[in-house]
Amino acid sequence: MSAIRFVMLGGFLGAGKTTTIARLARRYQEQGLRVGIVTNDQATDLVDTHTLRSQGFEVGEVAGACFCCNFNELTQVAAALTAEQRPDVILAEPVGSCTDLVATVIQPLMRLHADRFHVAPYGVLLKPSHGRKILKGEANAGFSPKAAYIFKKQLEEADFIVLNRIDQLSVTGVDELQQLIEQHHPGVPTIRMSAKTGAGFDGLVELLDQQGDFGRRILDIDYDIYAEGEAELGWLNSNLRVTSEQQFSLDELLVSIVDRLRDRLRSLNAEVAHLKVIGLWEGAHGVANLISNDLPAELSLASDCTTASADLVVNARVMLDPESLKSEVRESVEAACAQLSARANWHQTQSFRPGRPVPTHRFADADSE
Repeated sequence: MSAIRFVMLGGFLGAGKTTTIARLARRYQEQGLRVGIVTNDQATDLVDTHTLRSQGFEVGEVAGACFCCNFNELTQVAAALTAEQRPDVILAEPVGSCTDLVATVIQPLMRLHADRFHVAPYGVLLKPSHGRKILKGEANAGFSPKAAYIFKKQLEEADFIVLNRIDQLSVTGVDELQQLIEQHHPGVPTIRMSAKTGAGFDGLVELLDQQGDFGRRILDIDYDIYAEGEAELGWLNSNLRVTSEQQFSLDELLVSIVDRLRDRLRSLNAEVAHLKVIGLWEGAHGVANLISNDLPAELSLASDCTTASADLVVNARVMLDPESLKSEVRESVEAACAQLSARANWHQTQSFRPGRPVPTHRFADADSE
């Protein structure tokens, strides 16, 4: 039995990993390959999982901890996908606040499961909205130095870097980011790409198909700074049902929630790392998101659905304490619903700070345990 190609794409919260993985999955399917996807989060009710399943993909989820801290579940979920459909390729999306993934995921897969998985080069997506400020060392980069430390470490361990979201940038802006990447990471291949439009996407596919000595950039990392940087983020996953006595636009509701929450968070000077809301009803699904306080809400997937009820999942990762984040999300959702004469019926909310990363395995170099 031949080994399954294992493709993991990293990058900070809001870098565009889910959109990239969905496009990559479709490309592989067009080539006649069977594809499985594994998503990852610190809690259950992940918008990304709902989004990818709604697009018809086979998706397993590792919830409750990052891949590195729940490595055994990662391999178990991959095995379950294998038992169900025997994929040719598994695409994995790690938590956007995690780093040190070469030492704790790539190397363990290569050493402990080489008979099952053939690991592709490890690519990391650069998020332009925060990347430019962090790489330039600006004092007001949106995040604390400890959170920015995670961002920079993610790029440091990449076999290649994807300068994503070029559709949102000017030519000058793209060139500036390219120069910053080359300054900080000389010799590391860089792809300019828009996962949304598909521009530059062929370059990503070509790099991922390469064979060679990849996954060897083991980080020199301070886990105290790493843990403190992650813990500065408030993390929230909520699910609810919205009902009304009259029809409303699901897309209008999603964008209104994100817009209202953005305004409230900006007034608190609470930087958004990523905010996603998915609405689902009878086969229709729409997604609105926000990746920075400086940008408007984006309807990344339109449902074109008018309905009197819908199920919503809200994911928010914000530089704010969890209880305050919970309150801001609830009030924003309630206000958006009231504007459409709808009611929010809350089911479950998880709001917390991520705990200290404790990897299942960590290989300190690329040659020996």
